[in-house]
Amino acid sequence: MKAIVLTSFGGPESFELRDVPKPAPQAGQVLVRVHASSINPLDYQVRRGDYPDLVRLPAITGHDVSGVVEAVGPGVKTFSPGDEVWYTPQIFDGPGSYAEYHVAAASIVGKKPASLSHLEAASLTLVGGTAWEALIVRAALRVGETILVHGGAGGVGHVAIQLAKAVGARVLTTVRRANFEFARSLGADVMIDYENEDYVDTVMRETAGRGVDVIFDTIGGNTLARSPDALAQLGRVVSIVDIAQPQNLIQAWARNASYHFVFTRQNRGKLDELSTLVERGQLRPHVGAVHTLADIPLAHARLESPNNGLRGKIAIAIGPDLAP
Repeated sequence: MKAIVLTSFGGPESFELRDVPKPAPQAGQVLVRVHASSINPLDYQVRRGDYPDLVRLPAITGHDVSGVVEAVGPGVKTFSPGDEVWYTPQIFDGPGSYAEYHVAAASIVGKKPASLSHLEAASLTLVGGTAWEALIVRAALRVGETILVHGGAGGVGHVAIQLAKAVGARVLTTVRRANFEFARSLGADVMIDYENEDYVDTVMRETAGRGVDVIFDTIGGNTLARSPDALAQLGRVVSIVDIAQPQNLIQAWARNASYHFVFTRQNRGKLDELSTLVERGQLRPHVGAVHTLADIPLAHARLESPNNGLRGKIAIAIGPDLAP
């Protein structure tokens, strides 16, 4: 089978298209013909060597799968050949999704929502699971609360807006002015132009000085240190960003704030919950660009580039019938 292999840590040129052996499912596993994958910040972090102790080279990376079951291993009763499925491979535990075939434990695999294409489904598995873990499991966002989503036009952010609206929350989000209409189409109530506005000022004005109940950090920088200035009493801050520098959180103490750091876990339950929202019309991933398996280095460079102008996700067409 064809696969994109990471041969060394570094830039996008560190990938190589190779022929590698097709895997076989063992007990409790399914073999999936991968139709589509997608690109996430985690992917280029792995590629450039942010987690050298967790990735053994050469490696097949990638963290999204939408495809069709080709074979099942002993003991698998929930899937049959021909089933359309979607999932996030176990992170840092075996080969990833940049290949024509992938083997996964049946326990982390879900039935693909019928209303999503493979490109759309592959653009939702990791970011959808991450947003669910952050907003529902960790922040316990509730009906009637107010949330600030940083980076609402990005992969996780654009899903988080929709998820928060499905819960029944009021959503404020930071985006470029050019993305105001896009964010509004997702359900955002208040758009904040982070290039020309101070989000703390806007939050306090929009909440009559109370602050928001939840802040979702997808961008990093000094967000953790500044969050208490925009947070209500007993508010929650959830971050999915690596903490590169120590930050002074003394103001969080005065707000009785709780901080949650999320590294998403793989399981079928979250996928089933997301599927329900998709089929109700409350959630849909936005595919901003499509590349082929061979063009994954280009896709990495595009996502990693500042001011890339992308909305939503970059999908990877692996099935020949999906090639752009």
